[in-house]
Amino acid sequence: MNRGRSSFPVEEGGRDIQRGHELPPSRQCPPPSGEGASDRAAASPVLRPGCDTDAKSIIALIGTCWSQYPGICMDVDGEMPELRALASYYAARGGALWIAESGGDVVGMIAIRPHEANRWEICRLYVHPSRHGGGLGHHLLDRAEAHARSAGADQLVLWTDTRFERAHHFYEKRSYVRSGPLRVLHDISNSLEFPYAKPFNGVAVLDAAAAASAEPRLSDILSACAAEDADVAFLPPLNPDAARGFWRGIAKEVAGGIRVLLGGWVEGVLCGTVTLALAGAENQPHRADVEHLMVHPCHRGTGLARAMMSRLEQEALRSGRTLLTLDARAGDRAEHLYRSMAWKEAGVIPGYTLRADYTPADARLFWKALTHGDRV
Repeated sequence: MNRGRSSFPVEEGGRDIQRGHELPPSRQCPPPSGEGASDRAAASPVLRPGCDTDAKSIIALIGTCWSQYPGICMDVDGEMPELRALASYYAARGGALWIAESGGDVVGMIAIRPHEANRWEICRLYVHPSRHGGGLGHHLLDRAEAHARSAGADQLVLWTDTRFERAHHFYEKRSYVRSGPLRVLHDISNSLEFPYAKPFNGVAVLDAAAAASAEPRLSDILSACAAEDADVAFLPPLNPDAARGFWRGIAKEVAGGIRVLLGGWVEGVLCGTVTLALAGAENQPHRADVEHLMVHPCHRGTGLARAMMSRLEQEALRSGRTLLTLDARAGDRAEHLYRSMAWKEAGVIPGYTLRADYTPADARLFWKALTHGDRV
């Protein structure tokens, strides 16, 4: 659920990322439950544009959703008079409102409006508790995201009450990450709100809060890469708890200022990452190690890896690092990427790592010197 805006610094390396990439099944809408279902709870909801005459049903839906959370109070006329004519409210701001209806009952809703520049804001996503887990939230969000994209949006933002933990998990599954400080509403419910954001295409630096909220998606990326025997420091099958524990450790290092973490999105899906380990040795303040370059197998070939590496080199310069090093398993596709981006080979270490079948594999060591005039 979303009670309400947010800024997210995205590098428009999205220009190097190919559009129109097919979405993985996890992002596609669930199939309808079938025609002829006599049970109203089982009937497939129909999405339609919202009307001002939906006011009574909208207020009832929001009240039902809020009733699940002690301490949240509803004062329509005092704090949310726009609910009396919500369709007109969003239309006047260049936005839109949709209603999910089943058997004459309003069981879900979502709104969207322009925020600033090419950002659009997701607003008031609510699903009746009886419909939780059925895919309706995804269906509503798909509709709003598609509308924003067709209107020219590059990025989506939203705010959600800190008490709405179920909503946090939902947005994180949909590749939104925490972005910026809390917002204090000063309302009768004493509400605090988390900001979330995501680009449709692009690369962004993730701070500690964003890294923690990205943990589910980053774990999926790591597990998928490990399953394909990619050189990601783990052997398949990767235990989900181990994957999440790995990213919790990365988030702590980000918070400690000793690691830079990037996330990469394609078609609104967080599907790539890379990190920069800042050397802590007193006599190496100019050096850093590139680690954990990963792109989900469903999104390879989109240019995302190159865009992330380009952005990481820029972040290295911002951190005062002018000498970067990395290792790559000999023969892997990443080796070609590094060479094409002017990385130089320093040598080979035989049997440096193991493949999934436990046979040894060589590693090639690469390095690159950066200057402030570099633009990859």
